[in-house]
Amino acid sequence: MAEGETAKSGKLAIVLVRGVVGVAQSVKDTLSLLRLNKKNYCVVIENNPVHIGMIKKAKDYITWGEIDNETYNALVEKRGEEFQARLTDRKEKYSYKSLEINGKKYKPYFRLNPPRKGFGRKGIKVAFKVGGALGYRAEKINDLINRML
Repeated sequence: MAEGETAKSGKLAIVLVRGVVGVAQSVKDTLSLLRLNKKNYCVVIENNPVHIGMIKKAKDYITWGEIDNETYNALVEKRGEEFQARLTDRKEKYSYKSLEINGKKYKPYFRLNPPRKGFGRKGIKVAFKVGGALGYRAEKINDLINRML
């Protein structure tokens, strides 16, 4: 990502494009921290330097961009799964992560379908800038997510 790409604020949507079989352990750990455990999983996170570093580490397996409010609301409405587990453990030392939207609790990830008309002409092993699916796609992530809903 260039200098101007990290300066934008708001929320980032990240979609795991490739599977995690045969991936280096450090990249697997990063994807696990981002809660991207299977192909076509999506997470929405805050745009901050910590998350940018994690994205750079896993850039060869994910695509990401700034999500707008309309797409985010559609994502929660259509693919949001209600979080029904308990919020803390028995000893109340650990609290489980969930999204709270309009008073309802949702799981912090979204399971999506593969996109209609595919990811890109050149496939899932090529960068978005040259016609593939991987890497930073700015506002065009909204189009991809709408095709995956």
